[in-house]
Amino acid sequence: MGKFVVRATNTGIKFDLKANNGEVIATSEVYKSKKSCLAGVASVAKNAPAANVEDQTVEGFAKVKCPKFEIYTDKAGETRFRLKATNGQIIASSEGYQSMASCVNGIESVKKNAPDAAVEDATVESK
Repeated sequence: MGKFVVRATNTGIKFDLKANNGEVIATSEVYKSKKSCLAGVASVAKNAPAANVEDQTVEGFAKVKCPKFEIYTDKAGETRFRLKATNGQIIASSEGYQSMASCVNGIESVKKNAPDAAVEDATVESK
């Protein structure tokens, strides 16, 4: 089972979804508050298992309803995914992958890990 790690940044709070091996499989935007960030965690846990996949790397791709994972090619030519909630907001994004197969594996990992993932609060640093 994976885990969500909530942490502070210079500009706010964000989360990473990590797989069992500790690898980050998805990350969030930066939120202004921990409450908003935790709502984002809950949204990923709820939406990921039901989300369909829209492969935007294919010409004339079929659009699917949200929630959905969008697969796309970034400016560096790498394949990435983003998870959109039912309202169309991006709630998680991936790193860049060298291959489509790796990107699809990342999506499957989010679907598998997100629903039951524990939440680790790393915003409080011990002194």
